[in-house]
Amino acid sequence: MTTPHQVMPSVILQTERLTLRAFTEGDVDGVLRGMTDPLTRRWLPLPAPGREYTRADAEEWCRVQAPQSRICGDGQQWAAVETATGAFLGAFGLLRTLWAARTTEVGYWLGPWARGRGYAPEAVTAVAHWTLRDQRFERVELKAATGNLPSRRVAEKAGFVFEGVERNAMVLHVGRADLAVYSLIPSDLAA
Repeated sequence: MTTPHQVMPSVILQTERLTLRAFTEGDVDGVLRGMTDPLTRRWLPLPAPGREYTRADAEEWCRVQAPQSRICGDGQQWAAVETATGAFLGAFGLLRTLWAARTTEVGYWLGPWARGRGYAPEAVTAVAHWTLRDQRFERVELKAATGNLPSRRVAEKAGFVFEGVERNAMVLHVGRADLAVYSLIPSDLAA
């Protein structure tokens, strides 16, 4: 007899300016635009290192992979849209969830049209606080290539604590990278 795995609830998160909701068919064009951007590709080796991101990949993400991450218990994925306009901005999610340890990792990307406006720290804060407070997790990690200074600033602005560097830990489209590791735990929220 197998034990059913745990899954996160399907929720919509709201911030002052953003709505984080499930991916839909209508997000395919935005996902394709964002994931074919050179800066996004520099730091995210999707769909696989050295492979171009195609429309079929964007369709697969919106229709299958994003919803499947919640269903299989790995985490949760949200499309980020600007609440006032409904404009697609990017993706935020939880991945590599370890239910017994109550730990998970937050990952994200924004399209070039949405960068530099404070959306990433706003969304990462909402996701991390929901995870720690509402889902009673003990740790949320955020990992970024050491050279990805904008993502490292997002971690700091969202209140994550720098812990150190995992050497040679991530395969990119062009070689390997060290990862800066940040975390947020329940006691950090009270500080």
